[in-house]
This record gives sequence, structure tokens and C-alpha cells, in this order.
Amino acid sequence: MKVTLITGASGGIGEALVNRLAERKQDLLLIARNAEKLEEQCIQLSKRFGINAQFIAADLSKPDTAEQIFEETQMRNLEIDMLINNAGIGSGGEFSALSLRSELDLLQLNISSLVALTHLFLPQMQNRKSGTIVNIASMASFMPIPYMATYAASKAFVSSFTQAITQECIPYNVHVLLFCPGLTKTNFNAAAGIDNEKGAGLSSDYKNAPAQTPEQVADEAVKALDQRKQFAVSGRMNRLGANVLALIPNSFITRNFAKLYRKRLKM
Repeated sequence: MKVTLITGASGGIGEALVNRLAERKQDLLLIARNAEKLEEQCIQLSKRFGINAQFIAADLSKPDTAEQIFEETQMRNLEIDMLINNAGIGSGGEFSALSLRSELDLLQLNISSLVALTHLFLPQMQNRKSGTIVNIASMASFMPIPYMATYAASKAFVSSFTQAITQECIPYNVHVLLFCPGLTKTNFNAAAGIDNEKGAGLSSDYKNAPAQTPEQVADEAVKALDQRKQFAVSGRMNRLGANVLALIPNSFITRNFAKLYRKRLKM
């Protein structure tokens, strides 16, 4: 059975993507940690859209989880026609004051598991001469961000990695899309521990900073897929911002961003 595998499927952008693809009658394999939420999602998707929706409850911030997911798909005889690496988490604050364990878990989730899932499912796509991989990066991938150092660096890796394998996949007719949302109204801030004054300092508070909804982001991602784009930024203002950032030295960006953060938090 051909399915689309989506990580981080139980909320935010992932859940919005699930709904958009279900509307298109795509069979789905949902990956997230909350088994109860995933089971309910699958029941509702099957009833509402008449599709086959399955799930695997798994924590991709742990080593070897990607391999376990791959093995389970083989046991279920699932053909992963599209892989959407959406799961991710952020962090914010002074790097030396953050939990080392949490930062390493962030790298495992945002980088290592993404690479592992891509490496595990890509050969099958190459053999079939068909398939799609979508890696979700971020506007943060375009610049180093003081007080969000690990997160921004992780998304810069996703951007570089994805752009490289995009070219490797062309001879195999495998479509790869690097998709970069900006600030989106999800539980990202709460999960990252910046649903407070840190978020305001980082210009990522939902009340004052311009943000898209998950549904708006999902619509733009699906549009980029339809157009077989290799790279897309979600949101007109974000696209403008990405072009401007490309012209400014990182040293200038980081120096002024850090000054602004410290000013806002009166550090």
C-alpha cells in the first residue's frame, strides 16, 4: 500500500498537512509521540475522508527510533510514496544556561532522525524511480540566531542537507522539497520554553509578531508540491525577508539581534 508518512503529525503544521493531504484522498502514516491522539486522528480521518490512516507512536528525539519506524513499515508492507520530515522542536535563551540533554535531544530530532528517515526510505524511492521527500526547515535556517543558537543551526543543517540531496535525486526522478515556514501559531513556543519574555525578546511572540496559521502554511506547502518546487518559503513577508537576509553579513545580523534581545530583557 502506498502511503504518505508525516512526522510530527499530531499538531501544528503536521496536523494541518495531514488534513490537506487527506482531503486529496492520500493514504497516510502518522508519526508522533501521543498514541491516544494519533489513534483518534486516524479514526476521524478514515470516517471523514474515506482513506486508510495508520499511525506509529514514536519519539524521534531518541536514537534508533527512525530504524524502528522503518522496520515497522516493512512489516506492514507499506510503500512510502512521500516522506514529510516535519517533526522538530526549538529552544531559546542563553546557550550555556540551557539543559545539555534537551539541546542534544533537539539535535537528534531536528537533524539525526531526519537524516536517518531520509537515508532509510530514499533507496526504495530511487529503485522505483518515483517518490517525494519534504524536509521542513525554517526562516531560522537563513541566519545564526543568538539565544536560539542550537535551533537555528539545526535548521541551517536541514537546509544545506536538503539542497544537496535534491540534486542527487534528480537522476532517479525523486522530487525533494525544502520548505521554510516562518513564525506559525502552534505550540512551538510552549514546547521550546519561550512562551514568555524570551519569546518577546526573540520576536517570536504570537501576540505582537506577524505569524501564519498552520493551515496557511500547509496550503503553501501543498502548492509548492503541486508545482514541483525544490525550495519554497511560506508567506510573502517571509519570502521578502529571506531575500533581504541574503544581502546582510551574518556578523551584522547576530550582533544586532543579540543587542535587541538583551535590551528587551533588560540584561
